[in-house]
Amino acid sequence: MIHLLTEWFAQAQGWLFQSVIEPAMFYAGLADFLDDAFEGTEWFLIGLCELLLIFLVLRPLEALVPVHGFADRRARWNDFVYTLLHRLGFFPLLIFFTVDPLMDHVAGWLRLENVRPFNLENLAPDMSPLASFAIYFVVLDFFDYWFHRAQHHFRWWWGLHSLHHSQQNMNLWSDDRNHLLDDLLRDVYLALIALAIGVPPGQYVLLVSLSRILQSLQHANVRIHFGRVGEWLLVSPRYHRMHHAVGAGHESKGKGSLGGCNFAVLLPIWDIVFGTANFAAGFAHTGVRDQLPRTAPDGTIVPGRDYGRGFWRQQWLGLRRMVEFSRRRAG
Repeated sequence: MIHLLTEWFAQAQGWLFQSVIEPAMFYAGLADFLDDAFEGTEWFLIGLCELLLIFLVLRPLEALVPVHGFADRRARWNDFVYTLLHRLGFFPLLIFFTVDPLMDHVAGWLRLENVRPFNLENLAPDMSPLASFAIYFVVLDFFDYWFHRAQHHFRWWWGLHSLHHSQQNMNLWSDDRNHLLDDLLRDVYLALIALAIGVPPGQYVLLVSLSRILQSLQHANVRIHFGRVGEWLLVSPRYHRMHHAVGAGHESKGKGSLGGCNFAVLLPIWDIVFGTANFAAGFAHTGVRDQLPRTAPDGTIVPGRDYGRGFWRQQWLGLRRMVEFSRRRAG
């Protein structure tokens, strides 16, 4: 069955590339990038399959066991735009012209200098593909945990990452609600780690796709947890929702301070080992503390910070927060 699905996918990739992508590349004078464009076609099809799977599985679950009703349906639509851009549109093009050439340049330089990246599979020459996939999955998730910790630790970075946390109507599309610069930093970081430990390109594609699907589940508006044992093995929607909780998940050291819990991207073991796990029951309200109105000393109501409603305004305000928060720390 898997072989049949793989064959169908390869045929679809070949047809799409020959019928659409290749003629467009020749027309645009980009024939030198055809090899890279064929790989980009694979990413496009994988993103399309992910969208279909997410909609067909998670959308019914959100209707069946929702955590909350949506106070702002436009907010969910805006997250859907992020998902389209991230998995099918602008962001793959950004990666195509930035991260991919960078990784090729680094790999070429290493070969020129006769430097062979460390390969985890060399530790056990007879290792099966499934075992190597599992090891790469764990190692990349470990480094992703620390990347996520950094997003919450450095104030300038939190200025960007807080866009992701500003969704008060968290839903199945909210995983991709990120600042483009924040996403670009993460993709470069993980690609370098994958290159350093020798992840084969084919496995890296599957690792990224599996991670994205699981993270879509984590952000879904579903009243689901994995039970006493399962919560320790894989990040659930309830576990990750605590990370998004106002004043607790990412601001637990008090007003104006960064902190938080449940930073694990896929495997809660990292939170358990490094003391950042919170397995509290319940489904908390999501958002950022400074979004909420507050009462000034003189009794007047001060409105919360504006994080923007549309894509471009959210991106612009993210850059402004990055500059503002970095200056605040310097002060």
